[in-house]
Amino acid sequence: MRTAKRLQKFIIVSNRLPISVSKQDGKLLYTSSPGGLATAMSTGGVGNSEKLWIGWPGISSDELEPGDKAKITRRLRREGCYPVFLSSDQVKNYYEGYANDTIWPMFHYFQPLIQYKDEYWKSFKEVNKLFSRATLKHADSKTSIWVHDYQLMLLPQLLRDALPSGSIGFFLHIPFPSYEIFRLLPNRREILLGLMGADLIGFHIYDYARHFLSSVQRIMGNENANGTVFLPERTITVDAFPIGIDYKRWKAAATNPDTVHEIGVLDDHYQGRRIILSVDRLDYSKGILKRLEAFEQFLKRYPAYHKKIVLVVIAVPSRVEVETYKDLREAIERSVSRINGTYSAVDWTPISYQFKNLPFEQLVALYSCADVALVTPLRDGMNLVAKEYVASKKRKKGVLILSEMTGAIDELPEALPINPNDVDSIVKAIKMALVMPQHEQRRRLESMQKRLSQYTVQRWARDFIEQLSYSKWQQAARQAKEFPSSASDEILEKFSAAKQRLIILDYDGTLQELVSSPKPSRATPLKTLLKLLERLTTQPNTKVCIVSGRPRAVLDDWFGHLDISLAAEHGAWVKESSEWSQTQFSFQEYKKRLLPLLERYAERTPGAVIEEKGSALVWHYRNVSAELAFARNTSLRHELRQLLGGSEIGTYDGHKIIEIKPKVINKGSVALEFLATHPADFILTAGDDYTDEAMFQVLPEGAYTIKVGLGESYADYRVPNVNYVLRLLRKISNL
Repeated sequence: MRTAKRLQKFIIVSNRLPISVSKQDGKLLYTSSPGGLATAMSTGGVGNSEKLWIGWPGISSDELEPGDKAKITRRLRREGCYPVFLSSDQVKNYYEGYANDTIWPMFHYFQPLIQYKDEYWKSFKEVNKLFSRATLKHADSKTSIWVHDYQLMLLPQLLRDALPSGSIGFFLHIPFPSYEIFRLLPNRREILLGLMGADLIGFHIYDYARHFLSSVQRIMGNENANGTVFLPERTITVDAFPIGIDYKRWKAAATNPDTVHEIGVLDDHYQGRRIILSVDRLDYSKGILKRLEAFEQFLKRYPAYHKKIVLVVIAVPSRVEVETYKDLREAIERSVSRINGTYSAVDWTPISYQFKNLPFEQLVALYSCADVALVTPLRDGMNLVAKEYVASKKRKKGVLILSEMTGAIDELPEALPINPNDVDSIVKAIKMALVMPQHEQRRRLESMQKRLSQYTVQRWARDFIEQLSYSKWQQAARQAKEFPSSASDEILEKFSAAKQRLIILDYDGTLQELVSSPKPSRATPLKTLLKLLERLTTQPNTKVCIVSGRPRAVLDDWFGHLDISLAAEHGAWVKESSEWSQTQFSFQEYKKRLLPLLERYAERTPGAVIEEKGSALVWHYRNVSAELAFARNTSLRHELRQLLGGSEIGTYDGHKIIEIKPKVINKGSVALEFLATHPADFILTAGDDYTDEAMFQVLPEGAYTIKVGLGESYADYRVPNVNYVLRLLRKISNL
């Protein structure tokens, strides 16, 4: 008998589990590896009874005996975890390969170190699918899933494919690079598609979010506004969530008896000398060599500090078998050896170097004793070392020197900022830190401590989870307006019962898919649409109107043979029978002034097109690169405001257009004109952009208003695309 799958309310998915499995003398060993994420998940608002953590347990499946997987799974399941087993080849190609030899150097701006290999990408896709299958064993559409970090960037969309209405969040713990860097990635579209499966995508700081939004717009073509990406079927929220630390733990540890003992040992060992501390994982992104170069320059420039200071360098082992990291370690050790050899005295060694991972109490003791913390990564997503140092400062004053290339710099403005590529700026910061008055050190530390105590890692987790829930609520609110089958039935029923019917329709984006060119030939209606409109006009007591931004000649050419009322240029021209009538407003004088301005902008904006109408001018930028379009549009709007300020001419934003036209000309006015001419007890109108909102607003209560596409609207209902409108009209025409 098959057992039902065990579903969870909340699932965390990350590359590694918070429990590592190893094997020694044939026995399986389980070691907790608590980090910031594990702390956040244990106390971040998700109860232990309702969450499951999915990830790799740290041991390759090649090392396991038959039956070991079942044992590990049972044991980890008791700890609220579920393992994804990976072979040594998968670890090599997926993790060490694509994740850390392709994504890591690219996202940290180390282009020369990027390696593109087909086997890396193949393994990356394969392992993300393994994680997807493991997650789907325990999830359904009611489960909230939080995916973490760059190793699993394909996972959100894999989950979305299986759970279309699922609640899926993703957080990137490293920087997201600028578009100019990200575009170098051969698999850039697949990575973006993978991430866009999430409902909420989080980054440490808004700069990374901005880079992501830029790449989505320029590579995928999806518009975004105020951190919301618009897809045909849903929206994605993109926001910044600066991860914190377990502040109380670090603060309390400073007075722990074991820490106090370690502090005493350090005080004795470095008696009379001031400590400059450098703690980092061994990685080329951390800028350790530049740090050493700066310290050497400081010793050369300020001999008075000889024997009075010591640089304590803690390099935490990382990827020790990888050639790049081996070379980095050797370069660091050569540099330390050279500096010590040059400046050491019998009773003083300027650099104390340790290549190891320190126990927690020893690390807190070092933070507590250090007069200066030198945190100078060349690029870092956040950098928690800076925050840990500040939180540990209880007994003694201290100064934080912090790279401008870390996410933490935004939260710690009281630190001394430096450009990590500028050795001279680091030297000057060290000198400033050593001479800074104690009251100033205390003032800066207290400001930073207050901030860190408020936005902890626990608060970070709660914040993200709450925002994920809110993002789903926003989606539900938008979906509440989505067109249900019951509404279709109601419309058909009301249409049949009505004595007089009025149907007012936009054209582009409502009856015809939007095209990239303003040329009429690209948007000519299909014969099937013309036949549909003709059938609608044969319905008794039914008046069909098309209200479009297109010129009257184009509408005449397309629909002049049908018994349809037409409004061209958003109502500037109206045709009820055989003749066109014009709204009483002359645009010609304004056009003479505005056209040269638009032409000047178009000449230096590749892809821009000017559409000239009788009562409007339209600046089209659908084929202009997003970054250039943003710059040109901002400048153009500014000049238009100066030129038209206080006049009866308005500037309006549409689907990748800026339209300039008289304020009195709008679809709302022409809709009311049609209603006055053709009184009706059944009214249906459909449109897709800002110009149609005027119709939705002015039509009387009881009218059926339909918005095509996403975005805020006054319409009663929303449909995702043109096909839904055509389907409804087809049903009406067949009554």
